[in-house]
Amino acid sequence: MGKPSGGYSHAVGRFLHGNYDPRMPKKRIVVCLGAGGVGKTTTSAALALGLAARGQKVLVVTIDPAKRLAATLGVEQMSAEAQGSPHRIDPKRFAEEGVAMKGELWAMMLDPKRAFDEIITRLARDDDEREQILADPVYQQLSSAVAGSNELSAITKLHELHHEYDFDVIVLDTPPSRNALDFLDAPTRLMGFLEGRALKVFMAPSGITARLFGRSTGLVFAIFARVTGVDMMADLSRFFRTLSGVIDGFGERTRDVASLLREPSSTFWIVTSPEPEPALEAVFLAERLSTRGLAHGELVVNRAYSGEGLDGHSPEDVQALLAPTLGKGLAARAAHNLADFDVLVKRDAETIARLSAALEVGEPIVVPYMDGDTQGLTDLAAIAAHLMKAPAG
Repeated sequence: MGKPSGGYSHAVGRFLHGNYDPRMPKKRIVVCLGAGGVGKTTTSAALALGLAARGQKVLVVTIDPAKRLAATLGVEQMSAEAQGSPHRIDPKRFAEEGVAMKGELWAMMLDPKRAFDEIITRLARDDDEREQILADPVYQQLSSAVAGSNELSAITKLHELHHEYDFDVIVLDTPPSRNALDFLDAPTRLMGFLEGRALKVFMAPSGITARLFGRSTGLVFAIFARVTGVDMMADLSRFFRTLSGVIDGFGERTRDVASLLREPSSTFWIVTSPEPEPALEAVFLAERLSTRGLAHGELVVNRAYSGEGLDGHSPEDVQALLAPTLGKGLAARAAHNLADFDVLVKRDAETIARLSAALEVGEPIVVPYMDGDTQGLTDLAAIAAHLMKAPAG
């Protein structure tokens, strides 16, 4: 998303502090989904800022591995504390940048390893069980793995944030589109594993485990143990038996989050841009939300071109009008650029219309294309003005 021209204006202030109902009344969880590179993290941060400016206590959380949230909020390097727990953005920074703030804006970057360690510490029956799990080499590998760890740790953290903090709204940024579906499916996958036969097999004594897996699988594990010196079957079986004391707690939290995401107080915003591929991703996400019983909320279309380049004139007419001032060569290039701009405006308008029809959205939120990069709270406030603007009519 680009940089707004003109900075934080009185118009922005009216949108953020006006007396109108927001687009998401009585929502406590907002999950932002979308393809990579469409401004999803910026949208999440701007939405959180806009809600906080209106007087609410808001937390924005990112599980995007790229960790752009700190830069988006104008914090060059978010403190280590904010990577594991909510961190309030200093109110002085809003005053310094001319952004009126009635509420509180908090931010957090999810640290998957730390989140897993914290939940083990909470659920372990005693210190010995906690230390045994944390020191287990299988646990250390699983909790540090990139694939899937963001989504699973987000489940446990969302449960904590929802039940143990007093935030009015939690805005959750997610990884790019198809990975975002991993987050949506994570509660179901985790419940299936915790309650499934595979876990019961691993929690059985290693000899029984091998027999339950069958001769061919047992032979593979045996060969692996001879070649590497690592008895994978025994290690996995030992690990899951060690974990048995916290499994019920994991299951309880997982079921709670799965239920929470389906409550009327939770909503899913789909973020896209007018380009063809991200627009297709938006439709894909809406379909997948529907099949999971998760109704999407707003559609946000970022970086949309609007206005008129040639203003109804032909390129030849514009070239003739500009030639006395710019010269024939420069006038021709200017007219050509204005014609190209009109093509982009038409493309974006048609894409927005198709998306609105496909997603059954009466009026999507359109954020215009802006020059430059989004930097700091002033720019976020200008973007928030578009996100918080009441629908027409």
